[in-house]
Amino acid sequence: MNGGNRNPQGNGMNVGQGGGFKINFNFYWFYLLIGLGLVAVYFFSGTSTMTSGEVSYSVFSRMGEQGNFEQIRVDNQEQIAHAKIWKDSLTNVLNANPELAKQYLQSKKKQVEFMVETNIPSGEKLSEDYDRWLNAAQEEGRTFATEIKWEKSSNTWQIIWSLASPVLLLLFFFWIMSRGMGNAAGGIFNVGKSRAKVYEKDKQQKVTFADVAGLSEAKTEVQEIVEFLKNPQKYTNLGGKIPKGALLVGPPGTGKTLLAKAVAGEADVPFMSMSGSDFVEMFVGVGASRVRDLFAQAKEKAPCIIFIDEIDAIGRARGTNARMSSNDERENTLNQLLTEMDGFGTNSGVIILAATNRADILDKALLRAGRFDRQIHVDLPELSDRIAIFKVHMKPLKLAKDFDLNKLARQTPGFSGADIANVCNEAALIAARNGKERVDISDFNNAIDRIIGGLEKKSKVLTGDEKHSIAIHEAGHATISWHLQYAAPLVKVTIVPRGNALGAAWYMPEERQITTREQMNDELCSLLGGRAAEELFLGHISSGAANDLERVTKQCYAMVAFYGMSESLPNICYYDSSGQEYGFTKPYSEERAKVIDQEVSKIIAEQYARAKSILKQYAEGHGTLTQVLEDREVIFTEDVERIFGPRPWTSRQEILLKNNAEEASSDEPAAASESTAPAETE
Repeated sequence: MNGGNRNPQGNGMNVGQGGGFKINFNFYWFYLLIGLGLVAVYFFSGTSTMTSGEVSYSVFSRMGEQGNFEQIRVDNQEQIAHAKIWKDSLTNVLNANPELAKQYLQSKKKQVEFMVETNIPSGEKLSEDYDRWLNAAQEEGRTFATEIKWEKSSNTWQIIWSLASPVLLLLFFFWIMSRGMGNAAGGIFNVGKSRAKVYEKDKQQKVTFADVAGLSEAKTEVQEIVEFLKNPQKYTNLGGKIPKGALLVGPPGTGKTLLAKAVAGEADVPFMSMSGSDFVEMFVGVGASRVRDLFAQAKEKAPCIIFIDEIDAIGRARGTNARMSSNDERENTLNQLLTEMDGFGTNSGVIILAATNRADILDKALLRAGRFDRQIHVDLPELSDRIAIFKVHMKPLKLAKDFDLNKLARQTPGFSGADIANVCNEAALIAARNGKERVDISDFNNAIDRIIGGLEKKSKVLTGDEKHSIAIHEAGHATISWHLQYAAPLVKVTIVPRGNALGAAWYMPEERQITTREQMNDELCSLLGGRAAEELFLGHISSGAANDLERVTKQCYAMVAFYGMSESLPNICYYDSSGQEYGFTKPYSEERAKVIDQEVSKIIAEQYARAKSILKQYAEGHGTLTQVLEDREVIFTEDVERIFGPRPWTSRQEILLKNNAEEASSDEPAAASESTAPAETE
């Protein structure tokens, strides 16, 4: 451990170079001592270490005459006398005065010393009695050592302190609480202030478009915003108005926040970042107050950029659930945001950027022109973008010399920038775990397999029947997908348990923007190939096809209810892209629901029969493939091609896949896996 690191307990101590401890002074210790002192003074001030009891003056006078008092203290103003009893006389006094003994026994402080107090008629009367006690002792030859002290005190300060001390304690603890809230939320009196993080243009390390890999189309769109901030007169001279806001929409992990920072860095202006959840607080009106303060700060720093991440936290559509109680505080915050973005006031030089992956649930008033004038879609990266992203995340890695980056990018369709970063990091960890000096392609393949399917569990023991059933199931998928034109090309099939699955298959889907009904039918048939193989070659079915059936059912309902791809219900779509129209009700009748269910069952039955027909036609090849899978536990594209021959349908994707499989055959099975899409689990 490096010396001087902060103690993990956070107790204000530093670990020194020599292993010793150095205590750092913290003002909170001083505050704590003050608080403890106030508590001690309040609870212990005015209390005596001796037990006291009240007696009448006649009893008091008799005890004094007997010489039981060591000292008498008299308060002339209150006409009260306090007498301290000799230790040797305490027992005799208590025995002679039962009432005083009862008070002593009931006292919580049974000290050796004991005091009595009484109301004296007057100071003159006590003086006369004192002289009488002294004379009587002299006549009897006794030693009289009682000392009397006359005091004139005022209880004004006592009264003031007793009244003020509780108030001071409350103020002290209230101040401590406000200091604590100040560290977390700007102080209790500043709770309505904006909590935005401000990145000044000259004080922080800037992020530019050079730091953002991929997103070529999105960067082109936001480049105009940069031009607005750099040279606004170029556009205002022609009578145009600078857009007030842009909404970055896209799946998680695609780089929306990074792109917003790059816009601020390129424009060289202050950047104020705040999350949508930062506006929501337990206090009423705090959200709206923070919105006002945020825009007030932005106007002072104009030109600048305000970035609100996850704006759906406050921008959700209002009044969508009339049956349920609405969140008035969230709606007030949204109303204030709408007013600030396009109200009577002017926000000259302030551009608002926001990011969300749920644009369909945002309020329509927030998306209208004049507020968020444009929506910039930050989609999953294409092939060229993935290559650029891989280059960025591979800079710190020590790669093998024969590393093929283009091949790796082709094997990862549908991966976001965050997914690619995770793949690169996981590949480096795998290479280090295996004792390698450089990261090669097999480490990346293993990293992709682990991220998608989970860690291989070779220690999980399967019975012979289970292993045979899984092999038949996975061979069914491979056989069907090989003989269908639009099925995704096979990459790898394994019966080694991975994650929660007992077997998995990887495919390389085509990167297409639209999908035809024929392509969907081939995908359905391929998914049903595992269950069909079990029924044909085992004579029974198992629960291993649960994931297949779930995907088949969802896709069939989408074909019928959303895409209008059924004979009985053609050209009908019940999908609500805004998510605001239907609520908890169905947009169709119960009779129409029965028709939808019937169409779904019909499509599934047709493709299941089709799958069984193909398996019967290629039963011999399926059996050979099953045996190879049981023996080796992993099969690749070349194994399927060796059994069934080349596919009659070749595409660019399949040619690339074939080249990859030829290289993978020379590696060990686990290192040659090339996973490209979510694994099909059984």
